[in-house]
Amino acid sequence: MGSPSGPEAAPRGPDAAQRDRDASAAAEGLRDFSADRSLVALSSMALVVGTGGAVAAWALSRLINLVTNVAYFGRWSAEAVQIGTHPLGYASVLIPVAGCLLVGLMARFGSEKIRGHGIPEAIEAILIGRSRIQPRVALLKPLSSAISIGTGGPFGAEGPIIMTGGALGSLFAQMFHLSNAERKTLLVAGATAGMSATFGTPVAAMLLAVELLLFEWKPRSFVPVAVASVVAAAWRSWALGTAPLFAVHSLATLPQIDLFACAGLGVLAGLVSGLLTAMVYGSEDLFQRLPLHWMWWPLLGGVAIGVGGLIEPHALGVGYENIAALLAGSVPAGAALRLLIVKAVIWAIALGSGTSGGVLAPLLIMGGVVGTLFGGFMSADTSVWALVGMAAMMGGTMRAPLTALMFGLELTHDINAMLPLTIACAAAHATTVLLLKRSILTEKVARRGYHISREYVVDPFESMRVGDIMAHPPEVLPARWTVREVIEFFAATDVPPRHKSYPVTDEAGRLVGMVSRTDALQWITTHGEPDTPLAEVVAGQDVITGYDDELVGRLADRMTATGRGRVPVLSRADGSLVGLVARRDLLRVRASALQHEREREALIRFGSPERDART
Repeated sequence: MGSPSGPEAAPRGPDAAQRDRDASAAAEGLRDFSADRSLVALSSMALVVGTGGAVAAWALSRLINLVTNVAYFGRWSAEAVQIGTHPLGYASVLIPVAGCLLVGLMARFGSEKIRGHGIPEAIEAILIGRSRIQPRVALLKPLSSAISIGTGGPFGAEGPIIMTGGALGSLFAQMFHLSNAERKTLLVAGATAGMSATFGTPVAAMLLAVELLLFEWKPRSFVPVAVASVVAAAWRSWALGTAPLFAVHSLATLPQIDLFACAGLGVLAGLVSGLLTAMVYGSEDLFQRLPLHWMWWPLLGGVAIGVGGLIEPHALGVGYENIAALLAGSVPAGAALRLLIVKAVIWAIALGSGTSGGVLAPLLIMGGVVGTLFGGFMSADTSVWALVGMAAMMGGTMRAPLTALMFGLELTHDINAMLPLTIACAAAHATTVLLLKRSILTEKVARRGYHISREYVVDPFESMRVGDIMAHPPEVLPARWTVREVIEFFAATDVPPRHKSYPVTDEAGRLVGMVSRTDALQWITTHGEPDTPLAEVVAGQDVITGYDDELVGRLADRMTATGRGRVPVLSRADGSLVGLVARRDLLRVRASALQHEREREALIRFGSPERDART
């Protein structure tokens, strides 16, 4: 684009050129990101955390298999087995009851933090607990989850694995002199490593960290998390190979009409997400009304699991075989509907009772069923619709659409599904955001009295200059004044109200100090020398100043650290006083940002100039 010309172009003289040079010099010290060399150290530590998360994921998966084999088949084995094939009959009802009772006892006499599905607990540790997780939680969480899931609990293992990996990252971080932000980074690195190792989805794990756990988008945290996630995925590839967890036949590109249907499926998944969230927390509300100690609630949840298992055995346990069958398109509509109803009911009751287990695998199963039933009206092949339903249900319920999109792609390695998944995940996310105040993950934290904002925006303090908000020219007091004159100035009543403090300048307009109303009051009570020049009184003051070309955030940080409410602003070019910033000026930054968010106006109008002028 060319430079402006004509009568509207402002002349550019020496002053404008000087301003450009000053702005360029000020920008040289600014960077797009705040990362420093500590990023290298954290990334190195993430190598260890990523390996620990992979080991934790492998150990917990084997432990769940071991409990399942012992409880349902009476054999000591850690090989994967389907609970639905057990030979116990009606006696199987007692197994989840016993398992959930053990979980309740562990929570009561071990740590209450093992209750729940893992991710809300990790969020709470990050936001409230300074990213510190107790060692006993790191031990009891996977053990209780293995007992709960292994005895038939209709949960996923990913929530407990995320919590366990996060606990390992937190414990490792606590061995070193690190800040809260750095501990958080390693906690989240361990959590995402667990997810990456479980499903072989390193990119989805990184996105999960950004959308749910980090509460920021900064290289200082994202790079170590990426390192840990990739390391965990590499260990998984070495142990299990590089094949997708759920291999499906290649999905053909959908026709345009079916892409519109993907949006409809996304909205449907969003509505079901809202229903499931309401069921979980409605169940929790009912348990809280019982005249029983919460330690016994999981036992009642175990009864519901056992009875549900008699109706539909495939609803018990993690249910990865259900996901594979849905993606293969081999589940009849009647069986799929029965699986959905039983899984949803016992999952909501068990989670509401405080049993330990994750939500991701159940959401995939229920979303897959919704997609299968929806796809039955669209085509004979329901596999693509099952996958779209899974991702949409995950994205809508967890409010993590990018994670869900990439999760579906990495689970199947089918790039042809990208567009349908994108449409459905966005539609489901929009539906739940508009219908629900909070997600199934943040509702639990909110019920404990904490509010979580899931929106990331650029801090306006980091984009505005001090010169844009300062008062200019500033009101000053001459250095030649005496103490008496200053006292009279603050005591005057027939003039507009005085500020709390004023800059003091010499005859050349340079800052020599600050004087406040408190100073004047102190001079009155101490009966000091009234004829002492102000320049002598303020000599040697440690004055906090700002520069007109620096970012507002830097000055606000100094004001916060020193408790100063009014700060003089200097010109970086010659050091002269050019303005003053008070706390109310900082508040105007926030007001300006809100105005840009909320104020609506039509910048292009169609019609006659006369009508536009009248309007």
